[in-house]
Order: sequence, then C-alpha cells, then structure tokens
Amino acid sequence: MSGMEFDRRKRPAAGLNMTPLIDMVFLLLIFFVLSSHFISEQGFKIKLPKAVRAQAQKNENIVVFVRSDGSIIVEGETISTDTLERKLARCLERSVSKTVVIKADEDVNLKLAVKIMDIAKAANAGGLVISTQVGDNEIIK
Repeated sequence: MSGMEFDRRKRPAAGLNMTPLIDMVFLLLIFFVLSSHFISEQGFKIKLPKAVRAQAQKNENIVVFVRSDGSIIVEGETISTDTLERKLARCLERSVSKTVVIKADEDVNLKLAVKIMDIAKAANAGGLVISTQVGDNEIIK
C-alpha cells in the first residue's frame, strides 16, 4: 500500500431528530385545549333598540331578557312577572355588582318594560341598565 491511507469510516450524519420536538408540540397543544375554558353567553333572538351614545358595561350583571311576545327569561328560565321579583332577589344575593341589565326587544310594550324595572327595584337592585345597540354591535347602556 501507499504511504497514505484514507480512513473511510462512516461518520454520523449531522442533523436534528424532530420526533421529540413534534411530541412536545402535540403535548402542549393537548394541554392548552384541555385547560382552556370556552365561555358562551346565553343568547336569545332579541332585536335591541338603537342608541347613538352608549357605553359598554361589564358582563358580571344579572341579565333579564324580554322577547317581543312578552316572555321574560332570567338565567335561561322563562318566568312570569309574578315570580320575577323572587328570582331577581335570589340572583342579587349572589351578585357582586347588584346591577340588573334589561335586554328587551324594541317591540316590547313600554308598560311591561316599566313593570320589569319596578320589579327589579323592589328586588333591591343596586343599578338598572337598559341594553341598546349602536349600529350592528350590541352595546349595554
């Protein structure tokens, strides 16, 4: 043989093993999906009256929905005006803000809306808010 011989050993390929990285990404994805809380607000088909000047309120209030047919909904339960005061009183005991938000359809009779406001005050509501919308966005005023 000649004086110089080349060492032809197989050298390890330089690279990054992606399998552990992909495993960690999937574990993080599973963690975030399972630990996320998806909060959905109850909704009823109500066409709110429009207002030019309105201010957004916090969502920690008690919401009274009034449909155009006169039905009243509190915490997902349809109730009558006779039981509304007891229901609101129970809700106000648990509430921190003591504010009642009335989301009434724009076609609701004014007499019914005033009656609901009187009932809310009789149930010791600290504040009374009538929900309106500006344009297409619902705003509580």
